[in-house]
Amino acid sequence: MEHGQQRRICIIVPDSAGPRSRAERRPPADKLECIGDWASAVVENVERSRRKFLGTSAAGLVSAASSDFFFDPNLHAQSALTPDEALKALMDGNDRFSSGRLASFEHDLKILKEHNAERQEPFSAVLSCADSRVPVELIFDQTIGHIFVTRVAGNVVTPELIASLEYGAAVLGTKVILVIGHTDCGAVKAAIQGKQPPGQVSALYPHIQPAIDVAGSNPDAVAKTNAEIQARLLRESSPVIRPMVKENKLKVLSGIYNIATGKVTLTSLSW
Repeated sequence: MEHGQQRRICIIVPDSAGPRSRAERRPPADKLECIGDWASAVVENVERSRRKFLGTSAAGLVSAASSDFFFDPNLHAQSALTPDEALKALMDGNDRFSSGRLASFEHDLKILKEHNAERQEPFSAVLSCADSRVPVELIFDQTIGHIFVTRVAGNVVTPELIASLEYGAAVLGTKVILVIGHTDCGAVKAAIQGKQPPGQVSALYPHIQPAIDVAGSNPDAVAKTNAEIQARLLRESSPVIRPMVKENKLKVLSGIYNIATGKVTLTSLSW
């Protein structure tokens, strides 16, 4: 970008005036070139929200990250798995689930509850849709204390979810973060249709709109692309997660869950 050239932001965040029309929310036609700028806009919004929450500047962020609470040794329970091993454990569990060979229920729940009463040691974190057909621990055949789960309709990244996943990575020691979309996603379908229902459902639309502009109007294609975009945002927007990924201490990946087959397929950016 040349000096003095104004950066174009390819997403419009709803303001206090209420939800905007679908046409107003749509980025320009050269959307592929603008995805990076859109991510930057969300990053800036995340940092602005973070500073507002802390009631201070970037110095306050450093102070909060090094506080006794954030790194309380009684909470800090690191997994011994490597990121690759953690990912394999998740995917092996999904293979067992999709083939009807669940093993997690064989664990003694009394022992599990006692082991997790004072601390948690999840080896992975998952950001998934809130859809009731996507029971995260079950589809990965994992039991109590193994997965740090965050959920929101459309599996979209917000400052609150980033904060939660930062806690999982930096404090609890999760080695892999998996963002999973799923087939037949109602939030994705609603965003594609662009209707304005009562309440706050349309607040999800701007988060999903970039995936619609990349993938078109096919809901499953949009769900896949949306998971990829949200995973990219996590990798790029968090001052906690970003260096952990760079140092190979953490993996941040995306996947799509097929409700009909029970299979999770890892995805990669295709645009």
